[in-house]
Amino acid sequence: MDIFLEAQDKTGKLDKALGGLGTRGRTYAECEKDYRIALNKKILEERAKGTPVTIISDICRGDVAVADLKFKRDCAEVMYKSCMEGINILKLELKMLESQIDREWNRK
Repeated sequence: MDIFLEAQDKTGKLDKALGGLGTRGRTYAECEKDYRIALNKKILEERAKGTPVTIISDICRGDVAVADLKFKRDCAEVMYKSCMEGINILKLELKMLESQIDREWNRK
């Protein structure tokens, strides 16, 4: 494949990945919000019941609904970070292609 076409292809993929990063970032933020709200509600419920403060955290985080929201949040975080890593790889590949293009132009 021509170096210029390959660079254009990488640039297009980078643009698409950046759009995906925004979507994944919003999903991650929503999951984080949902988890924190559920955890807060559960902590307040346990306090109202008179649960000892020393074990409230463990009890609340072990609640099925709260743990499920934390799992969803963690999965969203992984997707967000993997997208960021993909962007970094594309940027590196693009820099390598740009260096190769510079060498080609300076050789002539």
